[in-house]
Amino acid sequence: MTEYDYEDLGLVAGLEIHQQLDTATKLFCQCPTELREPEESVRSFTRYLHPTRSELGELDDAAVEESMVEREFEYLAYDTTCLVEEDDEPPHELDGEALETALEVAQLMDMSPVDQAHVMRKIVVDGSNTTGFQRSSLIATDGEIETSDGPVGIEDLLLEEESAQRVAETDAGVRYSLDRLGIPLVEIGTSPDISTPEQALEAAERIGMLLRSTGKVKRGLGTIRQDVNVSIAEGARVEIKGVQSLDDIDDIVRNEVARQVALVEIRDELAEREASVGDVQDVTGVFEGTDSGVIGGALSSGGSVMAVPLYGFDGLVGREIAPDRRLGTEFSDHAKRHGAGGIFHTDELPAYGVTEDEVAALRDAVGAGSEDAVAIVAADTEVAETAIDAVAERAGTALEGVPEETRGANDDGTTRYLRPLPGAARMYPETDVPPVEPDPSEVPEPELLTEKVERYQDEHGLGEGLAEQVAYGEYMPLFEDVVAEGIDPTLAASTLESTLTELRRDDVPVENLTRTHLEDVFAMAEDGDLPNEGVPDLLTALAADPGRSAEEAAEAEGLGGADEAAVREAVVEVVERNEAQVADEGMQAFSGLMGECMGALRGKADGDLVSELLREEIQKRT
Repeated sequence: MTEYDYEDLGLVAGLEIHQQLDTATKLFCQCPTELREPEESVRSFTRYLHPTRSELGELDDAAVEESMVEREFEYLAYDTTCLVEEDDEPPHELDGEALETALEVAQLMDMSPVDQAHVMRKIVVDGSNTTGFQRSSLIATDGEIETSDGPVGIEDLLLEEESAQRVAETDAGVRYSLDRLGIPLVEIGTSPDISTPEQALEAAERIGMLLRSTGKVKRGLGTIRQDVNVSIAEGARVEIKGVQSLDDIDDIVRNEVARQVALVEIRDELAEREASVGDVQDVTGVFEGTDSGVIGGALSSGGSVMAVPLYGFDGLVGREIAPDRRLGTEFSDHAKRHGAGGIFHTDELPAYGVTEDEVAALRDAVGAGSEDAVAIVAADTEVAETAIDAVAERAGTALEGVPEETRGANDDGTTRYLRPLPGAARMYPETDVPPVEPDPSEVPEPELLTEKVERYQDEHGLGEGLAEQVAYGEYMPLFEDVVAEGIDPTLAASTLESTLTELRRDDVPVENLTRTHLEDVFAMAEDGDLPNEGVPDLLTALAADPGRSAEEAAEAEGLGGADEAAVREAVVEVVERNEAQVADEGMQAFSGLMGECMGALRGKADGDLVSELLREEIQKRT
């Protein structure tokens, strides 16, 4: 990848971090914040959505484009969702637990809470909310975090409802699940103070650490999303949505800078060529009897082939602007947004069954010369017409350089076109939810994860590595709670961060283990009803049959603590079975026999007791 002088390019970037909160109930109803499998849904219903005007009578461009593709939205409901998610009952008051957590986050970023928080509606017509909008409330402003390249301002912190979860594409549209809809999340927006890809990554990591420091955020895939706003001096602001992995942020910024640089270079070359975009034309007749499967399939279904001549574009439509993405890919993204499968263009033809003669006839039909390019769309006639219009419009913006737009993050660090940038017309007041007055004085400031690491070492005697694993791990809140109840910190930490990891590697379904399972196992070990050595076996049994209690599983697996007499009997049996080795090696045989004793007892005895008795028995025989 080309290395750029980001200061010379005038790189400006900002972040929007969306983090789900681990609250008991959703933001505007009393439903639990648990996710379900689609097969568990108890019923479904369908909706069609369309954009509404703001208080000033304006329509948001992004919402208008989203609504141009008519789709049916199907929603799966559960016994853990209610009429609020279905938009058949007004929302309840803002969840107090979520507000308190948002204020904790605000404290960690030195933000100033608002005097009164009002809920707003943000128009969203992609089907991800049954209402056609998302509810959002500004909680705090004017904060700051530190990075090695200088401070980054935090402009705002909003408390929002999570969207519905996209389950599948259907013939009529999209299927969504209501289990996720309404889970509280905070949206944190930085100032455009970020000037390098590395600083973008560092700022995101810092914000992520502060969020996890509360101990009240959800963990795992999909619970946190990063959006990145990127521009260079000669480019334009581009919002990149849905960066799932924190580690991808610097690559996303680098690739977007490279894309904008390439688009600026194409703009300059098009200007030198005095390029222009011609009129859309129907070229269906050129492809009668074609051997191209895509085009022939469209025509056999009664469709059409629409074309747009791109004068002066020859060789530029196929130019790479990001890894495995070309200017033609950008055109294709716009066509796909209007229902087409994609486009063909003369920089890549003849190919895909299109012959040289057909390419020549196509050029003749639209009046394109050797320095020109032609893009075509083959689809249902209405789709082909709207899609080729979108291609022509995008080709027109190539003459100007980099278009302002919203893009989606791809897994390979590149991006794709989603929709125009949203504007102020998408926001209007929510009249069903009363405002609240945040009171930060009643919210204690959370301890930073970096501070927890030091405390775990000092107070609990954990090594630095284990202390860091616990503090930054998903089980940190559970560790804090069980240690406060008197559980041995070393047992709790090693079980949560080492034992569970080892069991997962052994294909034990540890995801079946609940907080109650873990708390009860720790309690049994603390009370002496379960040797520490028996913890892995009991967790394995509970994971295999999570419907049992810890006590029931321990009894069924014979994992209760054995008394000293039973332990001595097992030890004597092992020593006698290896009497020749003991006579020959003496105490040197201890290590091998210790493992054999523990295996024979299968987690029923404490290791210290087994060690003590084994030494006694060996000494008797030497």
